[in-house]
Amino acid sequence: MSAARGVAGRTFSSLGSRNLRWYFAGLTVSQVGSWIQLVATPWLVLRLTGNGAILGVTYAMQFVPILLLGAFAGVVADRYDKRTLLIVTTTLLGLNALALGVLTLTHVITVWMIIVLSILLGIVAAFDNPIRRSFVPEIVEPDQLTNAVSLNNAVFTMARIVGPSIAGICIATVGIGWCFILNAVSFVAVVVALQVMHVDQLHGHGPIAKAKGQLRDGFVYAWRDKMIRLATLSIFVVGVLSFNYQVVLPLMAKREFHTGAGGYALMFAATGVGSLVGALFSAHRSRASGRLMVNSVVAFGVAMGLAAVAPTLWLEYLALIPMGMLGMVFFSMANATVQERAVPEIRGRITALFSVAFLGSTPIGSPIIGAVAQSLGARVGFAIGAVAALVTGLVCLAVLHRWIREARADRAVAETTTA
Repeated sequence: MSAARGVAGRTFSSLGSRNLRWYFAGLTVSQVGSWIQLVATPWLVLRLTGNGAILGVTYAMQFVPILLLGAFAGVVADRYDKRTLLIVTTTLLGLNALALGVLTLTHVITVWMIIVLSILLGIVAAFDNPIRRSFVPEIVEPDQLTNAVSLNNAVFTMARIVGPSIAGICIATVGIGWCFILNAVSFVAVVVALQVMHVDQLHGHGPIAKAKGQLRDGFVYAWRDKMIRLATLSIFVVGVLSFNYQVVLPLMAKREFHTGAGGYALMFAATGVGSLVGALFSAHRSRASGRLMVNSVVAFGVAMGLAAVAPTLWLEYLALIPMGMLGMVFFSMANATVQERAVPEIRGRITALFSVAFLGSTPIGSPIIGAVAQSLGARVGFAIGAVAALVTGLVCLAVLHRWIREARADRAVAETTTA
């Protein structure tokens, strides 16, 4: 019993911070609402068009602004108070969801309206994402950073379990429009949490003064640190071709397994269960691990390959659980690596570049995967993602081993010179 308590204490150690508890409470409610909308939107587009390629394009539109504006958003995150900025972005995200809900409930919604609202959502998210990710390190002590980042991912994945289930029930009973209304209401929880935080207990370095070349400085810092470079480049490749499985899942549910909204929501929930396990496993580690990062992306590719060939719906559910777990371990380790190695005064810009690589890759890969899944089948879309993750992991593993050998050789030379 005492050992179990020790494990739990280590896994949830950063929750000793009152501010973090409030922030995660509000974020949990908001993320549940966001996942309700993430599940409902593709189902609505598929109902309106029946076309996987259009589904991919629509899904990509909310990430185009992240690709275009994400790097500049990092400069904004470093220049201004992050808590104040989050209150603004959260309010705007809530209003966007409200508009989508009202248009759907009044039966005037069209695909072009969804695309416009998705673009507006993406503009706000381009700023919200790096601000939110770089705000977490300001809430906790430096030695709790990896734990807090991993628990932040756990919040996201818990929402991925609960949100799709609520979405499935909501779509089947009261209709898709209420999914968006629920999401709009959920953002209130984040605003409340940010308002009641003790500002004097935050660990921010303070906004930096405006100066020329700050965006360039972020790129240079990210490129010169080879572990940040490895994490960012690998998350980009996997983000383009592997993490776009949200586009494939509705097609997989409808065309391969001939199931409805309930089965589709359960597929999302299965990846969420695995992701939660992966996030908690990552939270138990005190530091990020480059070796674990690359090993997990290799295993993620294998698990995604199993999901591509699963012959029955129940076997698909089982394959999606380890796929979600390994994908989250990879993402958590990559994210924690970037957060740990970035100095506070530049963390917003480095986090923004990571967000561009992770989320900004979606408008590149989502239409590609959507078109492939539409013309060649959902299983092929999954298979492409599996191969991309596997190859990326193997290349990163070779690079990491080379760096380790070089470091050992340098140490040997230094020891010989000293002797």
